[in-house]
Amino acid sequence: MSIRATALGAAALLALAGCNRSEPQAPNGTTADTMTTNGIDGNAMADATPAALPAAQVFANAAAASDAFEIETSKLALTNGASASVKGYARKMIEAHTASTAKLKTAAGSATPAITPDPALNAEQQQKLDQLKGLNGTAFDQAYIAEQTAGHQQTLDTLKAYAATGDVAPLKTFATGLIPTVAAHLNMAKGLKA
Repeated sequence: MSIRATALGAAALLALAGCNRSEPQAPNGTTADTMTTNGIDGNAMADATPAALPAAQVFANAAAASDAFEIETSKLALTNGASASVKGYARKMIEAHTASTAKLKTAAGSATPAITPDPALNAEQQQKLDQLKGLNGTAFDQAYIAEQTAGHQQTLDTLKAYAATGDVAPLKTFATGLIPTVAAHLNMAKGLKA
């Protein structure tokens, strides 16, 4: 029993000693364990959770997804909407958000290191788009106006936050420059009638 007790005690001490060692650091200061999320390595950034991504990548992805959502819902408005003012607004949104996407890609590409925005819609955006697909006429117009108002408010808040605290100069410039345009789109959406 004495040998067994000694072996167990030694194993416990080794386990405790292992708890006090520092984890190896990755080049960006995160621990190696945070570089492998859900079995992926740090190079598989597209599959990583937003918390594991650098703030600039999270911002670029959010801006790209916002543009994609505005473009897709606005294309839908051209076919499912009833109001001429809604359709006119939708055409402006397609044009403006296509231009915004191009500016985002340029800003992100000039960052060091370069960032590639991911335009994939988040689950909430996809759900809203799917709901809009099932609507037509006035019901569509009302839902579209509500989504445009909410989406532009959220985008405006995101742009203001990154413009104030962002850590990548080209993206901060992009965010700052886009604030007046998004504010104007928000005001236009608020003034739409179904």
